[in-house]
Amino acid sequence: MEAGVSTVKRKVVLKGLDCANCALKIENGVEKIDGISSCSVNYANETLTMELDSAREAEIMDAARKKVKALEPDIKFMEQRQGAASRRTGEAVAQTKPHDHKHNHDHDHDHSGHDHSHSHGNAKDAKSHSHDHADDDGHGHSHDHGENSVRTMIIRLIAGTAIGAAGMLLSLSNTVELLIFIASYLIVGGDIVLRAVKNIIRGQVFDEYFLMSIATIGAFVIGEYPEGVAVMLFYQVGELFQSIAVNRSRKSISALLDLRPDYANVKIGNEIKRVSPEEVNVGDMIVVRPGERVPLDGKVVDGNSAMDTSALTGESVPREVVAGDDVLSGFINKNGVLTIEVAKVFEESTVAKILDLVENASSKKAETEKFITKFARYYTPLVVIIAVLLATIPPLVISGATFSDWVYRALVFLVISCPCALVVSIPLGFFGGIGASSKNGVLVKGSNYLEALNDVKYVVFDKTGTLTKGSFKVNNIVPTGKWSQEDLLRHAAFAEIHSTHPIAQSIREAYGQELDEQRIADYNEISGHGIQVTFENHSVLAGNAKLMQLERIPFSVPKEVGTIVHVAINKQYAGYIVIADEVKEDSAKAIRTLKKLGVKKIVMLTGDNKAVGEEIGRRLGVDEVHAELLPQHKVEELEKLDAAKAPKEKIVFVGDGINDTPVLARADIGVAMGGLGSDAAIEAADVVIMTDEPSKLSSAIQIAKSTRRIVWQNIVFALGVKGLFLLLGAFGIATMWEAVIADVGVSLIAVLNAMRVLKIKPTFD
Repeated sequence: MEAGVSTVKRKVVLKGLDCANCALKIENGVEKIDGISSCSVNYANETLTMELDSAREAEIMDAARKKVKALEPDIKFMEQRQGAASRRTGEAVAQTKPHDHKHNHDHDHDHSGHDHSHSHGNAKDAKSHSHDHADDDGHGHSHDHGENSVRTMIIRLIAGTAIGAAGMLLSLSNTVELLIFIASYLIVGGDIVLRAVKNIIRGQVFDEYFLMSIATIGAFVIGEYPEGVAVMLFYQVGELFQSIAVNRSRKSISALLDLRPDYANVKIGNEIKRVSPEEVNVGDMIVVRPGERVPLDGKVVDGNSAMDTSALTGESVPREVVAGDDVLSGFINKNGVLTIEVAKVFEESTVAKILDLVENASSKKAETEKFITKFARYYTPLVVIIAVLLATIPPLVISGATFSDWVYRALVFLVISCPCALVVSIPLGFFGGIGASSKNGVLVKGSNYLEALNDVKYVVFDKTGTLTKGSFKVNNIVPTGKWSQEDLLRHAAFAEIHSTHPIAQSIREAYGQELDEQRIADYNEISGHGIQVTFENHSVLAGNAKLMQLERIPFSVPKEVGTIVHVAINKQYAGYIVIADEVKEDSAKAIRTLKKLGVKKIVMLTGDNKAVGEEIGRRLGVDEVHAELLPQHKVEELEKLDAAKAPKEKIVFVGDGINDTPVLARADIGVAMGGLGSDAAIEAADVVIMTDEPSKLSSAIQIAKSTRRIVWQNIVFALGVKGLFLLLGAFGIATMWEAVIADVGVSLIAVLNAMRVLKIKPTFD
């Protein structure tokens, strides 16, 4: 595109996109349209993002719609409506992810489980909108196996098989038998033939649909009706399994909307006006009330409060802010009213950057091209050409050779050559691997990720909620002078009686007895410092080091790692309590087993302070620790590793919070902690650990290695047997029944072998 042309970013939903190859085809096709400077198809959430010439927007969007329709007629091109306000990228991102265009097929058909978790004002309308679309978007093409479609497909397969079995078992005249098998064939695979015909009309000749059609119709031509039906049946069963896997693995990305602020309260004189965050300028004053999200990055000019920063940092301890402190968009204000001077416009604010990173990280990641697609690209045309030559050349050059004999051989050749065993057993093998993983508490979102797990050499862990529990516990009580541990804990628990802070809760839990608030008086919370209270006629101070300094109470700085609560009684230092995030029981085992599996380097990234990060890293045996990081810094650390690794080596990132979504999306394989993790992290990830145990990553890698071994057994076995029988068929030694055995037999053995994957059990205890 010419320099100086103003571009606009647009996103559309590609409803029904559930094959990685189609995604690649659409991306390559749309990219060539004049006026589009960049284009990326996100297979995971069925979206197409384009950067295009804003002056010709309508014309280019129309061209893109036509291109998608031409390449994949069954995919619905659902354009997002733009708001009348600014058309900036930040806004476009948010507008293009409404709940009403969620594409999880399970959700399309299961209205009862539909997205009740959101508290947005527009969620209700969005949900009803989604329901309106469900019936007309959920069906009608072979890609989409939503819940109802799966049921329909199973009924079709059972009906087709029953009719086919009747044709084989009953003594019928030739015509009636042919009609019964044609009926059975059309019920089972009519849609595949139709798709092959449509693809041929569009100039896409050699694909598996074409080969499935020509081989099965060929079987009918030479009178082997059951073979034609059986081959199509196996193929459809494989397709069905693969589609179910795709549909189950997709989750809604709408949780990302929860990060984006809906409005800003701008202070103009004595009035407060609610506006869109995009309309706020640098230097404007905004008011953030308790429970509201900070809409833009800025500095507190008035008020103090505790901020829930977990959405950005993943750390569960609220951060105290007072006048003069910087705050980031995405923080949630817990209690006080804050007046903030805006330091950055919305597009430059932290939230917009995180959303943008999530949007664009997927375009940096190449889809692993499936083996069967590559294989069929060369194999299918080659086999068809050889079959045509086999049918036509020998009768012309060999004396006494008849056309009927060599056409028969050519069709036998085609029937044997059908890569059905591969087309079915490879997806089934991977599906089995995905099934075995889920039995072990690991959800893998696609066979390409399962395959990629074989090459993992670098594992990067987030700390809080991933290697640690993200919950706080009293680790140590160190009294001084005349006070005992029980005394110190009792005084601290009563001092923290009213506090909602997680650290206060951990002190009350450690004390474990009933707290009667009648026993305390003069309760005073000193913001950013701690608590002052009278308990049992003693003046008690409980808080951080700043509180001791403020009250001029001498104390020694403890060496322990964690959050320290200092306690003073009657202005005398009484000791301190150490509170720390607990390390998960199996974190050390996770690091150990990954090393055994050949992982070269294990890195821990955290937003927490350096001392805490390094102490936990040392305890667990992690190779490298990087602390005090914001989300964009985590991406930078990952990209450094990416630049240093060999091309075939893979990097895994394991995280749990919404702040991890950019780095989850950027890693070769993103792994989210699903039990307690954020919905957005789970959506951005390629693998989800449902039990929250980091050691499950080792189980997933072991399952992936076993799956690959079984898949390659099938490939070698199928190609070996096929190769042998192709030669026998070409020389007229193999008859049609041997062709049936070579094709269906190999398929059955390969399928049974593939199903062994489901029985895989990881060996690590």
